[in-house]
Amino acid sequence: MQVWHMNGAGNDFAVIDARKKQYDFAKLSLKLCKEFGADGFMAIDDSDIADFKLHFYNADGSRGEMCGNGARCICRFAYEHHVAGESMAVETDAGLVYGQRLDEIQYRVQLNLPDVLDLARKEDCAYVELGNPGVPHAVKAVTGLNWEQREELRKMAKSLRYDTAFPKGANVNLYDWISEEEIRILTYERGVEDYTLACGTGSASTAVVLWKSGQMKKNDIAIHNPGGVLKVSLQTDGKEIRGVFLEGPTEVTEIRETAYLL
Repeated sequence: MQVWHMNGAGNDFAVIDARKKQYDFAKLSLKLCKEFGADGFMAIDDSDIADFKLHFYNADGSRGEMCGNGARCICRFAYEHHVAGESMAVETDAGLVYGQRLDEIQYRVQLNLPDVLDLARKEDCAYVELGNPGVPHAVKAVTGLNWEQREELRKMAKSLRYDTAFPKGANVNLYDWISEEEIRILTYERGVEDYTLACGTGSASTAVVLWKSGQMKKNDIAIHNPGGVLKVSLQTDGKEIRGVFLEGPTEVTEIRETAYLL
């Protein structure tokens, strides 16, 4: 089996082509994420409604609804395996996602619209799900946030991840403003059970919260993750969000042959 180790702004994945094959994805995700030290596992499969289907699993073997950086990486994987062209449609558990190759490294995806959006789900913590079923995200401002505070903030982040206000659990996105068009973010991810270097749906969910709460001056925002900068662009009609786009770098860090029994 050929496995690609890829990352999007540091958010890394073990990726395979599973078309015409039968695998136990949950077991495979545990094996490969441990072997590669990856945040998640992805496989492409045949689809009747899109160019291909994305199977996404977290490092703990749980299936995820979708992954923004994963979607950008899987679009590059599909393009370089001649599964799709420069524009493509991806079937995910959260609905169809549309991808675009911008250049050799940069990829953009149109994420699912927010199906659930509650700006005050828990005190000063908002809640967002992109898609239906959507990836659950809690969004909370932390004044003076810097990434060196990760251990200091771990107890709070872990507590919010399991808080009963979020029945599905939640990825926890802590943020602070850098300028009127930039924020810094730190995400504690469900399924990884730790901080990750970047979270695409977390970055997009945070942008959605900021726009809906009237804090964004424009419809584009640069989001500084520990692993790199992601750009989120929103299409709006003045009152509602009509499109959510995530753009950023992708990287192939290793291609390895590994054994796996069917």
